[in-house]
Order: sequence, then C-alpha cells, then structure tokens
Amino acid sequence: MALEKRDYDAIVVGSGPNGLAAAILMQQQGLSVLLLEAKDTIGGGLRTKELTLSGFKHDVCSAIHPLGVASPFFKTLPLADHGLEYIYPEIDAAHPLEHHNSAILCRDMELTAKYLGDDENAYLKLVGTVTKNWPLIDADVLGPLHFPKHPLALASFGLDALKPVTMLAKQFKTKQAKALLAGMAAHSMQPLTNAATSAITLVLMAAGHLRGWPLPKGGSQSIADALAGYFTSIGGKIETNTYVKSLEQLPSAHAVLFDVTPKQLLEIAGHKFSVLYKWQLSRYRYGMGAFKVDFALSEKIPFISEACRKAGTVHLGNTLNEIRDAEQQTWNGKHPDKPFVLLAQQSLFDSTRAPEGKHTAWAYCHVPNGSTKNMTDAIEKQIERYAPGFRDTILAKHTFNTAELEEYNPNYIGGDINGGVIDLGQLFTRPALRLSPYKTSEKGLYICSASTPPGGGVHGMCGYNAAKKALKDVFGISVKL
Repeated sequence: MALEKRDYDAIVVGSGPNGLAAAILMQQQGLSVLLLEAKDTIGGGLRTKELTLSGFKHDVCSAIHPLGVASPFFKTLPLADHGLEYIYPEIDAAHPLEHHNSAILCRDMELTAKYLGDDENAYLKLVGTVTKNWPLIDADVLGPLHFPKHPLALASFGLDALKPVTMLAKQFKTKQAKALLAGMAAHSMQPLTNAATSAITLVLMAAGHLRGWPLPKGGSQSIADALAGYFTSIGGKIETNTYVKSLEQLPSAHAVLFDVTPKQLLEIAGHKFSVLYKWQLSRYRYGMGAFKVDFALSEKIPFISEACRKAGTVHLGNTLNEIRDAEQQTWNGKHPDKPFVLLAQQSLFDSTRAPEGKHTAWAYCHVPNGSTKNMTDAIEKQIERYAPGFRDTILAKHTFNTAELEEYNPNYIGGDINGGVIDLGQLFTRPALRLSPYKTSEKGLYICSASTPPGGGVHGMCGYNAAKKALKDVFGISVKL
C-alpha cells in the first residue's frame, strides 16, 4: 500500500557523522530526505576552527580517524570525489614510558610487535587473529546484537574482547605491551577493570594494522563536508541554524531519525513515548567527561622519544597501573594529578593546519562528568614529562571544560563525548533494552546517535543501522552492506 504524501519521506535531526550516515543511506534509496542542524555549520564532532590564533586550524572534537577510514559504510561512499583526503602518519600511535623505550602502533604489525621485545610473539598471536578476522566481523561488531554472519570468528573475538583489559594484559610480560593495551582501552572512558574494555583495545589495534590511524587533510570538518557534499549531490537537503526542541517544529514525514542522546530525545518527543520507554531513557547513564586544550606552538613538540616525534597520536599515561589508577580516580569523581592524556599532532603531517614553521597540538584528559575544573596545568605537566621544554613552545591556547563542550554540542552531556557509558550494561542495549535499540516506542521515530550500538566514534554505523531499520519498518526496503 502506497504511503500518503508528506513534506519529506524522512527527516534526520542532527548532522554529526551518524546523522549524515542515516540521511545518506535513506537518500540512496530514492527517498526525499531533510537533514536539520542546530548550528550554523554541519558536523557535530567533525568541526575545525581557528580556536587560538589566525592560521592555526584546530579540530574542535574528533581528530584522528581509525574507525572513519575503516567504517563498513563510509568505505562504500565516494568521499574522495567530494574533497576528502586522508593523511597517514609514519607511526599511528606512540606510548612513551619513563626510563623505558616507547611502545608503538603502526600499519606494520611485525614492527609494532618488535617494539614489545619479549612480548613480540604474544602480540602477534593475539592481535594477528583479530586483524585477520576483522573483515569478517566488522559489521557485526559495529552493529546491534544479532546472529552474526561468521559466528566462529566473532566468538573468537569475543573471548578476549569481553575481558577487562587488566586481565587481557596478563598475557604479556613487558611494561610496553601492558601500557599499549591500557592506552587503547582508556579511549572507552571507563575503569580499565570493567568487563569488555578489551573490545575497544582490539578494535583500535586491528583498525591500525588494516587501515591505519589517519587524519583528514585540512581538519575533521572535511569529513563532514565530504559526507554532506555527497548527500546533496544525490538529492538530499540540508538546513542549518535549526535547533529542534519539539516535534511540532518539524515538517511532516513518514520517519524521523534523531542524532541526539536520550536526554534530548525525551525533551523533544517524550510525550509520545510509552511509560516504559520513557523510564528506560531516563535511566540511561552518561560517563566521564573530557577537558580539552588546543595549543598553537612555535615549533614541534620536543618529545624525547623518536617514536613520539613521528606519531600522529601520543598516549601519555606511563604504565598500565598508572593509567588504571588515573581512570579509576576520575570515575570515582576525583581529578588525578597525572591524568591519562590523549594527544594529537596533526600539523606534523598536514601543512594546512598551521602557518609555515609553526604547529598545533590537540590534547584532552578525562574528568568527572560535569566537572568545570581547569586541567590545563595537569595536561601540560604530562606533556612536559615526556617532552621537556614543551611549555616554551606555546604561543597560545584554548580550553574546553565539560560545560563548554556540552554548549558546543548538546550531545556531550556533562562532557561525555561517547554519548553515554559503553560498559557491558550499555554495550548492546544502549539506550534501552528493546528488540531494536534504534526504534522508539512511537511509530516512525528512531534514535541514531552514539547512544545506540556500537557507540562513540566517527564511523557512522549508528546512523547506518538506524536508517536500515527505519527503511525496513516504514518503507519496506531492505538494504545490506
């Protein structure tokens, strides 16, 4: 039976990577799709601005994109035709240790393993299997809970992925290997003793060996621009400066997909939901926040470690034990003196990011949700610890506390850039325990943000999976990668 005429077939609220992915998939099926964005520019976490000085381009949120280039959906799109160019650092990630050689992650798995000394073979055994199987399981890992296409390969991954990373690290002897695992796991923004913290570790390592940890030329905004360019080229429509606060603001449509977290979804459409679904959304848990600093520098960061001077990303936290303790303190509502710091140095590889001879640095640490404490000094001390003289290179800096991050992007509740805790309790059931996590209790309304599986990251798979569900439910269209 034909659907009655509406202003649009589908509307997507929010133009982060998931909103863009959802809009693209639906437009590809010949539907009329409207994408709405509250800010004056699209992108969500994919924006680049001159935050410090003129000529210094800083990624406002996301910076390095291992899951962007490895995304099962984004890989199918002609984004290079719309201006997206990835740049690949010589070393994807480096992890320096005091009084010890650094650990590294690079495309060459054997070289990565060689840096781990006595743990070379153990690393190749663990990560080699995941990397080999990743093309078989990527869509299953980056999707909702369902029966997998390759159950044995996924089961092999799950045996290690569901462990706390502190347990996984017991397979290794060296401080380098243990620290490398801990630094990867800390991206999950939860205690390293939590179950399934090994999942993000293994995914990031496999992505590094298969596709690298690249940065987009010109800034992360170029990913959003390429996605939007492709979307409009196939007939999609985008409207900016449209902050949706209620359903009544929207034109008529058969399906509406929201790239927002449960908190905003309740504010916009809560009156339409069942009592049970509203209760489930109200119980959704948000995790640790982030405190971010962008630096304009007079020269390269003077890291002691040669590996760090060649790396796009640097994990600053020393040993597994130190990172474990810092993340646990933050989870408990405290501010550690030596926080784990994620640092990116895009200008080493992309000359468009800073004036000639100058550089940028992008860094953040985790803080308790909603904290407004200024962590600039603690972050600078952590960098200075491995790069003496760093502070002498600072020309200017710009900071974001958790409140400012949430003002920049309302999806970052209390500074939580992952869209909610990604622990075992919310890994597959985010944002609610339902047959489909993307479908709300109201017909035609869906959630497609990082608050759905597989969670945070610039991969667009939350949006793809939600749009896939809406296409089948509302329009009777089945799609698959």
